[in-house]
Amino acid sequence: MREILGRRRRLRLRRKEGAARLDAALTFATRWRWPVLPGAGTAPAALRDGRGLGCACPDPDCAVPGAHPFDPGLLAATTDERMVRWWWTNRPTAPVMLATGGRAPCAVSLPALAGARALTALDLMGMRLGPVVATPTRWSLLVAPYTLERLGELLYSKDRVPSSLRFHGEGGYLVLPPSEIGAGQVRWERAPRPAAPADSAVPSPVFPVFRRAARGGGAPAEAAPWLPDVEAVLDALVEASTSAPDGGSRLAY
Repeated sequence: MREILGRRRRLRLRRKEGAARLDAALTFATRWRWPVLPGAGTAPAALRDGRGLGCACPDPDCAVPGAHPFDPGLLAATTDERMVRWWWTNRPTAPVMLATGGRAPCAVSLPALAGARALTALDLMGMRLGPVVATPTRWSLLVAPYTLERLGELLYSKDRVPSSLRFHGEGGYLVLPPSEIGAGQVRWERAPRPAAPADSAVPSPVFPVFRRAARGGGAPAEAAPWLPDVEAVLDALVEASTSAPDGGSRLAY
């Protein structure tokens, strides 16, 4: 009897998690116009270090278990409501992947500990941040779309850039909440906020991220979350990395 009840509870939990991911994917795609697709997801195969879950892709040494596109590939990312519904109806536990670049958000990511330090430093600077995605291993600061050419110019203009930074731009991807990957749960460290009026610098209330999208007639239009410019974020991160009291970097691994 206990085993039966345990299985029922696990089934209810999986259904609840699947509904949350579908709602999130629909919010991203139909309300915010962010192109999404399902990630590879996890498998019960044990990792070499004995922690977490393995990846459902064929690579036994996958470096980012569950947190990358596989089938379908990245080019399939879409904002089409019917496609999104079909994907997560058939794969309700699949991670939600954002195809970065183009008109979609880009991101700058750091190791988790460095990311926590960076947010503290940027808050002390008084910098306004956009959404921040946190996994157990990396934190990602979402920024407004940028081109690879612009990123190259920005990096070239810097004398030094922390080696722990990764840039998710055109042709890249990022896992979004409320996904689960091999490393663990994906969550919002800073929740998305709607774009404030152009003449207002006061952050708006936290935006309801996972409102259930309307069926049939399509979702009503809503403002996409506000995103900072990549140059402002990069400048602040470089400053934070060079302002440690001992002359080292706050953003080291």
